[in-house]
Amino acid sequence: MSTGLKRSFFEHVEMQNTSEKSDLEMKSEAGASPIIDEAWLGQEKSLVRKLDMTLMPTIWVLYLFNYLDRNNIAQARLNNFEDDLGLKGNEFNIAVSILNVGYVLMQVPSNMVLTRVRPSLYMPTWVCVWSCISAATAGTHNFNGLVAVRFLLGVAEAPFFPGVFYLLSCWYTKKELALRTAVLYSGLVLATAFSGLLAAGIFAGLDQARGLAGWRWLFIIEGAGSFTAGIISVFLLPDFPASTTGSTTWLFTPEERQVAIERIEIDQVSNQESNHSIWYGLKIAASDYRVWVVAFILCSNHTAYGFNNFFPTITKGFNLGNRTTTLLLTAPPYLLGAIISFCVAYSSDRNKERGWHIAGPMSVAAVGFIISVATLHNGARYFASFLYISGCFSANALVYSWGSSSVSQTPEKRACAMAIINVVGQFGNIWSPYFFSPSDSPRYLQAMLLMMSFSILSVFGCMVMKLILRRDNQKLVKAFEGSGTTPVLYTL
Repeated sequence: MSTGLKRSFFEHVEMQNTSEKSDLEMKSEAGASPIIDEAWLGQEKSLVRKLDMTLMPTIWVLYLFNYLDRNNIAQARLNNFEDDLGLKGNEFNIAVSILNVGYVLMQVPSNMVLTRVRPSLYMPTWVCVWSCISAATAGTHNFNGLVAVRFLLGVAEAPFFPGVFYLLSCWYTKKELALRTAVLYSGLVLATAFSGLLAAGIFAGLDQARGLAGWRWLFIIEGAGSFTAGIISVFLLPDFPASTTGSTTWLFTPEERQVAIERIEIDQVSNQESNHSIWYGLKIAASDYRVWVVAFILCSNHTAYGFNNFFPTITKGFNLGNRTTTLLLTAPPYLLGAIISFCVAYSSDRNKERGWHIAGPMSVAAVGFIISVATLHNGARYFASFLYISGCFSANALVYSWGSSSVSQTPEKRACAMAIINVVGQFGNIWSPYFFSPSDSPRYLQAMLLMMSFSILSVFGCMVMKLILRRDNQKLVKAFEGSGTTPVLYTL
């Protein structure tokens, strides 16, 4: 149980907006503090168990496909992708980068409307759209066609991750969120690992089948898989706790939905405001310097893992075997990264701490980049990849949960703030592909040095954020002095 629950602290906040107010919303808006007894705790336990058995597996599978569909271009490069499309110079880098331009342009508009739509319909729709666009990559024949498809893919994929994270923050408390975010983020890590294994099998078994190159089959098969997952998710995703649509109608009892509303209200930092418009949420999110500090941290992290779309090429440079062996060797560092991510997130939740749990892994990543620069030994450089992959990915998941819990005065502000954070973070994905000059392949010294620098910048940002939140906590404690109530504080 969180400290807020133990103390039965309840602050009134406006519930999520729906087209019609349910009885549950009316009860919550009455402002009466919930009675935390054994029955309430039993309902909470049942609620969390149902969420973990339905919501989490569904979004995990969707996020795995989300990253498979955007990252398969890295594997395609090892199957004559550039030759077939006539790519020259840094045109591959441009194709990698342009996806994030579309991603950035769609983020804020999508999150601004997220609180006004049904996530159970909104997100699966975008899953199906991006699946079709990703599969269409198989039909491209030149650089211009590839860039157009990649840009549209970025637009279609943009609503998913911030939308899902916002949905998680509406159902899970701060104490529960870091581990669930790490579970979700492991979909990204494992997608990158399995994409190499999947590509190895497709290239070996389907290359030139029915006259199509193996990389074209890769896009077709993965696009079809994510489309199927999108259709199924319509029936499994819930909407908001106060709603009576989506899987909420058949999955949760009225008592569990009431507990879901109350426990999120209890868990909010004690500076909540009443409901405002979407535009007001955007305004106060943009004027909150904490949003920009978290955005700086995320941008540094995203820049530091710019190696992601080039890792098969980096691994090929280790000269450890043929194409199939190279693709298989891309998996172990990411599998270890997923395990480390779970451990770091568990420790973060258990100790109710974020900053050091981000700064520590990013420091390990910096060491990995230093080793890659300092030695020509292929075995040592492959070992270094375990360090920087594990470090970057285990830290990144916590940035989202830290940001969400630190900027949540209203649902509208939280949605807009997370969109801003994610948009700024994506700039790291836009410029980092240009670190990898074709003439510097496969060692990429310049890229390694720059990624090391951004790892260190991330550590610096974490220290700044901890100082800001510590000061804000002191103000909250002072504001509640003599009230007889202990405020819920920011997680450091």
